[in-house]
Amino acid sequence: MAGEFKLDVSAMVAKCEGRINEVVQKIVIGISAELMEKSPVGDPVLWKSPPPKGYIGGHFRANWQYAFNVPPGGIIDEIDPSGDATKDEVATRVSSTLGDGTHYLVNNLPYAQRLENGWSTQAPIGMVALTVVDFSLIVNEAANGVQNGTSSEDFAAGFETYKL
Repeated sequence: MAGEFKLDVSAMVAKCEGRINEVVQKIVIGISAELMEKSPVGDPVLWKSPPPKGYIGGHFRANWQYAFNVPPGGIIDEIDPSGDATKDEVATRVSSTLGDGTHYLVNNLPYAQRLENGWSTQAPIGMVALTVVDFSLIVNEAANGVQNGTSSEDFAAGFETYKL
């Protein structure tokens, strides 16, 4: 999926006092989570044609791939309807990155661009475009989480745990 955007990160860098790698890692993980949430999962009930025998949705979510400095190629032969295994894989791989570089999150399936262009009723506006809209929120969440030692996920978990 083609597309680029840039962000002036000077304020974020100052806010996080040298913990930029941690912030960037949290941003990548946040983007991955948004893409998983927004990515459609094949639902034959919504299709005009019957599904192939034994069809299980989740191939598209499983094909969100992460790489550092070199875009990943190929297609993954996995199914991940929830996206959880793919998010975990991204988090594991991004946690080992340090220093300057380019982080890639790509989906190489041949129908990925069609989905981004609204081919699915589950994602009529796509996934990447909506994630770009949420990008500043993802960045702020990551920076605030690193600076303050917490995030909205941590807060929600505490809220649930203590029945607040």
